[in-house]
Amino acid sequence: MKRTRSTRMPLASLLMLAVLAACGTQTTAVKLESIETTGARQQELAEEHSLAQARMLAPPPPPPPAEASQAFDSAAVKVLASPSPVMYAPAPANTEKYAQRVDNPVQRAAEQPISTFSIDVDTGSYTNVRRMLNDGVRPPADAVRAEEFLNYFDYRHPAPASREVPFRVTTELASAPWNQQRQLLMIGIRGYDVPRATLAPANLVFLIDTSGSMNSPDKLPLVKESLRQLVPQLRAQDRVSMVVYAGSAGLVLPPTPGDRHGEILAALDRLEAGGSTNGGDGIRLAYAMAKQAFMRDGVNRVILATDGDFNVGTVDQNALETLVADQRKTGIALTTLGFGTGNYNDHLAERLADVGDGNHAYIDSLLEARKVLVQQMGGTLMTIARDVKIQVEFNPALVAEYRLIGYENRVLQREDFANDRVDAGDIGAGHQVTALYEITPAGSAAQRVAPLRYATVPATQAAAQGEIAHLRLRYKRPGEDRSQLIETPVQASQLTAKPSESLRFASAVAGFADTLRGGARMDGWGWDAILQTARGAQGQDPNGERAEFIRLMQAARSLTQADSDTRIGVQE
Repeated sequence: MKRTRSTRMPLASLLMLAVLAACGTQTTAVKLESIETTGARQQELAEEHSLAQARMLAPPPPPPPAEASQAFDSAAVKVLASPSPVMYAPAPANTEKYAQRVDNPVQRAAEQPISTFSIDVDTGSYTNVRRMLNDGVRPPADAVRAEEFLNYFDYRHPAPASREVPFRVTTELASAPWNQQRQLLMIGIRGYDVPRATLAPANLVFLIDTSGSMNSPDKLPLVKESLRQLVPQLRAQDRVSMVVYAGSAGLVLPPTPGDRHGEILAALDRLEAGGSTNGGDGIRLAYAMAKQAFMRDGVNRVILATDGDFNVGTVDQNALETLVADQRKTGIALTTLGFGTGNYNDHLAERLADVGDGNHAYIDSLLEARKVLVQQMGGTLMTIARDVKIQVEFNPALVAEYRLIGYENRVLQREDFANDRVDAGDIGAGHQVTALYEITPAGSAAQRVAPLRYATVPATQAAAQGEIAHLRLRYKRPGEDRSQLIETPVQASQLTAKPSESLRFASAVAGFADTLRGGARMDGWGWDAILQTARGAQGQDPNGERAEFIRLMQAARSLTQADSDTRIGVQE
């Protein structure tokens, strides 16, 4: 249960505090009337705390007479001969959840020439880690997803010339900054943008967690203020519903024309946090509202705002994923917006967005809410290409090894690429996707995987033509079930001695993510070198995002160095 309770302290506890005060012992501030507890375990801890205090008094005080309650002061308490130890209330447990991740391995091109993965436009990992670093907390390694760091930034990939093909694919090849004997291949994808005035009608359902755990300034209040920024963008042709869930699910706003801004804002203002979290029932009701107002030629999407701490009703993650995947097939997508600290369930929020054909963002400030819900509204709401898959075939005659940076939970089987029944990531209007491969050329002394004894690499026509790789991309247009294919070769002649500003900055972002995860993949590329690369590629930065990135790296360097100094001190 997540209901906030008030537990009165027993008289023994009050006596103990008076004793400590009389002894002049420093104590932590405790509210005498009540102890605020959140969750059943925290209440148990508070009760254990009170019992421990009572045991420390010898002998236990007799039951007070009736008049004792009328006059209680420090003079009525006998001071113990020996000072009592200081008692501290237990700190709330951190129960944030992150899926375990293992970095993609180095592959020998002669043995595994093909790499296949689904694209990802999520950015939640970067903003969540930013929140931790701003709070002076070193993020756990599993909270760091390199692809979401990369995709947070604008690399100015070229836009498509027309809407006939919904996006444009470009590649760039240069030496890897952490090892000049290796190369870095950047794949850039940019979708065509859609002017806000011409966006298709939108049927949106705001699904809002109003459980007790959301009773914090960085949770429900921030949810309400974030969605308030989206409301003025809504039009008469749009439809908005609002569903909340706590101990049970409820309909706050039935499908309402989007231009009734006052009604929508009033519904937001009525929301209050309290109760336990029945997320499963809320999702079912939200999809029911989306079906009721379904727009055949429009955008149909549920926007889930939560800390992800489901604890009542349908709490099994597999069951929730199945529910969301089934609804995806009906044309209703799911976007997840993560909020809060302490109990944030990143694993669930990111996974539900993946299976729901939506995107996942973490909102740590109103500025980030404006970026996601206003500035990037077209990409957040309107899908221009579905089930986008990338497959790269490396030529073993010219490439000894390769490694995909990030996208660990997006890797697909080779046969999945041409299977239109296999789900993959979607691209919204104006979205950009960036992927990096680290490549070790054939004959390089930087190879990390020993070749097989009996492996042979025959000369190929592609090698003679100078192809180091062949890029294939599949996608579906909205409303279509058959995928389209785009192919382009990557030539060895593309290798440049002067990488673009975009590639240099992307390499610094990848280096930052690797260092936060332990720094095991980039040949000891350290903080100073990564920072120097980022500063040299900052370029035009109208929103200050790259400058903020540099500041975050400086903060992370201080945290990791402090951790290292602490470990050395413990060993000594």
